Amino acid sequence: MMEVLVIAGGARSLGKYLSIKFSEKKYKVIVLDIDENSLNELKKENDNLITYVCDLTDEKNVINTFDNIDKEYGGINKFIYNAGYANSNIITKFEYDKFITSLNINLNGYFLCSKEVAKNMIKYNIKGSIAQINSKSGRVGSKHNSGYSAAKFGAVGLTQSLALDLAEYNIRVNSFMLGNLLDSEMFESLIPQYAKKLNIKESEVKQYYIDKVPLKRGCSFEDVFNILEFYISDKANYCTGQSINLTGGQVM
Repeated sequence: MMEVLVIAGGARSLGKYLSIKFSEKKYKVIVLDIDENSLNELKKENDNLITYVCDLTDEKNVINTFDNIDKEYGGINKFIYNAGYANSNIITKFEYDKFITSLNINLNGYFLCSKEVAKNMIKYNIKGSIAQINSKSGRVGSKHNSGYSAAKFGAVGLTQSLALDLAEYNIRVNSFMLGNLLDSEMFESLIPQYAKKLNIKESEVKQYYIDKVPLKRGCSFEDVFNILEFYISDKANYCTGQSINLTGGQVM
């Protein structure tokens, strides 16, 4: 019987890659995203994927979505929270609404979804796995990224607390601290802001970040999939509450 894997924020960029790759690994993959158009395009690429339009920051919407998943597909075996948002600016110019948006998407949505996933796993007595896509910005402070870094640091504490709450049910919870995903939509969108922050040309931004990494390359989508595939599997069933670095040695 195929295991059910839910990916929140799975319609574009890294999330899209993970959705398709895990589907190829014979999971029944359910993708949640607020972007209906991107979900429709994703379905055209892989019609094995199951999609739900969901605002991950809206409690009622999240509860209703997971209730529908329960009714249609039963127990959830694995869950990946991949939704992310970042805005870059010096603290004196950082807009409060963008700070709150960062908290809502990067942290609050993770809480809301994990709560419903945990209820589902406990109901069906599933020894499940919850994974949160985090960032090296949740390990060390990030200049001009106060909203993103604050939310990602908060998510580490949430991961550890969830792991303690759910250990008695054999549900594991881990965060994955990624280095710069240079080919992601999020990083691409921030290039103009990073160029301004660093006082360099936009065309020089990616190489600047590559030069900071001991392994001299950015984090790839494949890197993320490979480490997730292992840690959500039973091969890592003694690992919980961890924040696992995937930074090419930039953060240790």
